[in-house]
Amino acid sequence: MRRLPFRRLATRAAPLRRQASRTIAVRRLATGVTAGLMLAGLLGANRPSASPPLFSAGLLGNGATLLGIAPGEARGLAYLPGSTVLRLPGGAGLRYLPPGATAPVTVATDDPGALAAAAADRAWLAAGTVPGRTPAERDAAARSLLFLRLLLRPGGAAVAAEAPYWAYVWPRDASFVAAAFHATGHGAESLAVLGFLARTQRPDGTWPARSRPDGSPVADGRPSQLDATGWVCWAAFLATGQGADRAVVGRVWPMVRAAADAAAGSLDAQGLPPPGPDYWERTEHAPTLGTAAALLAGLRAAARLAAAAGDLVALVRYGRAADRLGRAVRTRFPGPEGYRHSPYGGGPDAAVAWLAPPFQPPDPAVRAAVAAAARRLASGRGGGVVPGSPWHGGDPWTPATAALALAETASGDRVVADRRLGWLLDHRTVLGAFPERVGRGDGAPRSVAPIAWTTAIVLLALTARERALPVP
Repeated sequence: MRRLPFRRLATRAAPLRRQASRTIAVRRLATGVTAGLMLAGLLGANRPSASPPLFSAGLLGNGATLLGIAPGEARGLAYLPGSTVLRLPGGAGLRYLPPGATAPVTVATDDPGALAAAAADRAWLAAGTVPGRTPAERDAAARSLLFLRLLLRPGGAAVAAEAPYWAYVWPRDASFVAAAFHATGHGAESLAVLGFLARTQRPDGTWPARSRPDGSPVADGRPSQLDATGWVCWAAFLATGQGADRAVVGRVWPMVRAAADAAAGSLDAQGLPPPGPDYWERTEHAPTLGTAAALLAGLRAAARLAAAAGDLVALVRYGRAADRLGRAVRTRFPGPEGYRHSPYGGGPDAAVAWLAPPFQPPDPAVRAAVAAAARRLASGRGGGVVPGSPWHGGDPWTPATAALALAETASGDRVVADRRLGWLLDHRTVLGAFPERVGRGDGAPRSVAPIAWTTAIVLLALTARERALPVP
């Protein structure tokens, strides 16, 4: 079975069907999603163009419990502005999860507990910044921040989504969540995510492909994804204020040094990383652009942090590794129509966005390649794209679309970036959550929402329209 890009339905159908049955039997969540729908979504993973149903449309949560809201239950509901407290239709009351509760409660519209919870949410938002140029954009950004806050579990575990197959921490996704929290002024949450990643890092500097919220690795046989070593270093670079906050540098430097050592040590004589799964999460027989771009951003970030930490040996090592990898990327990945999935072909890859700002310094050739990839990967009407050529004709994937929007925004291509961001904002669920996928034909949200990776990238893109994000 092909592994889905971006989001990680498991690789073997039979074990996952057993997992789904066990999970649905024990979870006391108000999702209303049946085992049959879950299985239909799982079986749809056999084809890149397949689109599972929407499993969840929004969230309720507290520090102890996270609940998905089933699409059928979401109709007529709305969150109180700037909060995660739901308003029932017709003035029938409010619904929320009180602190420590495991099931939602429905209360009167003037209930002190619900109003206090809404006020606490607004105070948290006010402690940072909410990006956006219009009231609608700021409302979407506020909702996205609140969703990320709910997906951040105690101990710093930034889960990908609430639904069973996604309720794990992928270092890649978590790195973007940490970056989004920092960019919007929520430093404590950003450092909590990085702290979780530090605790789950392996002795060799890599990470398991995914971990449970308690920090234990998911032992399902999938290999490590080397791009994590790059993304974590990049997120740490942002969270330390580009190395300016020496106290934070001291906290994250051991993790960054181990990750960057693994990244630098993985490069072959040509300067390329080894074959291995990246964000497409499939078996690869050649180096991929998704891994190479992430390692390049991470090694450059690690060199900056090495200078801040006073580790000159590491500074030289990571700088030289970044130079070798950069030359290999510039000479091996370009093809007749832009950057390819691998040095040997494979068609366009949305990962070209990670060769552009804010991940790498501006390059006219990369800017042109981003535009070419956006044209070739377009799917359906509007600004949605698929991750790569294997998914031509399939449903748009919101993480790939958001990645291009961020690169376009940071590169100054504001007209096309605004159109792409508008498409993303227009294809949220009725509760304002970004889904993983959007139906190519009907434009309806698919898979699961909110998905943390898309949510974080959109927040970074909205922030980048107001001020330049740092480039390592």
